[in-house]
Amino acid sequence: MKTLKENKTLAGLAVLLIAFVAGTIAYSHCQMPCGIYDDKARFDAIAEEITTIEKAMKEMTALSAEPKPNMNQIVRWVNTKEEHAGELDHIVTFYFMAQRIKPAESTNTAAYEKYIKQLTLLHEMLISSMKCKQTTDLSNVEKLKTLLKEFQTAYSG
Repeated sequence: MKTLKENKTLAGLAVLLIAFVAGTIAYSHCQMPCGIYDDKARFDAIAEEITTIEKAMKEMTALSAEPKPNMNQIVRWVNTKEEHAGELDHIVTFYFMAQRIKPAESTNTAAYEKYIKQLTLLHEMLISSMKCKQTTDLSNVEKLKTLLKEFQTAYSG
């Protein structure tokens, strides 16, 4: 016969397992074929990620220029920059590239050119996001802003 402590431990493990599985299912919602999409919200989210990356770069630069830099704050801003660049990558890859951009037949010239343009812009966004992770060069942020506008035009056009 199991002790009360063993039963509580098993019950706790069961709750954690259920929470983990339910969390995984809820997180993967966007990969489900439900057809519920909010492109505007994704564009707004990307713009917000870019703004946060820009702020993190500026804060890192300012803190680094101080006579006695606060390394803890700098590290926190580095982590923030990385996190938001990763979120941008996630939206670009798993929302737009995996779900919203549909392949076009090369025989349909207009549709195929639009498809290639969209993929090219998204790929360039991923590269600029990577460069944002590697540096504090604000030209990479400006490039992301430009690419986002170009992609919005190519996507809706």
